[in-house]
Amino acid sequence: MLELRFRWKPYLRYGQKLSVDKNKVVYRQGERGRGFYYLENGEIKITLLSDKGDERIINIVPTGMLFGEHGVQNEPYLTSASTSCESTIYYFSDEVLATICREYPNAATTYTDSLIYKFRILAEIVSLLDSPVDQQIAYYLHKLHIENGSVPMNQTAFAKYIGTSRVTLNKILQDWKKQDLIEINNRQIKILQLEKIWEIATKE
Repeated sequence: MLELRFRWKPYLRYGQKLSVDKNKVVYRQGERGRGFYYLENGEIKITLLSDKGDERIINIVPTGMLFGEHGVQNEPYLTSASTSCESTIYYFSDEVLATICREYPNAATTYTDSLIYKFRILAEIVSLLDSPVDQQIAYYLHKLHIENGSVPMNQTAFAKYIGTSRVTLNKILQDWKKQDLIEINNRQIKILQLEKIWEIATKE
C-alpha cells in the first residue's frame, strides 16, 4: 500500500481543493457517486454500515491516498467518509478523471491500483466482522502499521476503531505485550513481531 501514497500528487492541479471542517461528511454510503477524493492533510474516517444497522470504522485514510474511488460513473459509494479533524482534500469528477488519464496514461494505472486495493481491503474487512475480537485487533494493527508505518492512535481510539470495549482491547494487548509481540509506550502501540501479528489475524 505504501507505494500508492502520493502517486496521485502530480495531478492535484486538476482537482477542486476543499477545506473541510472537523466531523463533516464527505460522502455517505449508498448515495450515487460524484467522483473521488485525495487527502492532502488531516484525517478521513471511513465507516461501513452493516445490514443490521451497525456502523463500524473500517479505515483511517493516510495522507497522500485516494478515497471514494468506487463512487465514479454515478456508482453508489460502498462506504461513508467523514473528517476526524480539519482536513484538506481534492475532489475529482468523472470528467476530470477522463482528462487526466487521457493526458497521462500512467494515471489510469495509479487510479486502478488504488481501486483494486480498496476492494480487496473491504472484502477482507467484511469477512472479519464476525471473527473473534483478537483476530480483528491483529488484523487492524497489521493494516495500520503497513499503511502508516505505525499505529497512529491510542487505545481508546483504537477500541472505537475495532468496535470493542477498551477493557477487552487492553486485556488482549497486555497478553501480547507479555509475549513481546507489541510494545506500548506513551499510549501508542508499536508492533515488534509483524509476522506473528499477521498469523493471529489470518488464523483459521
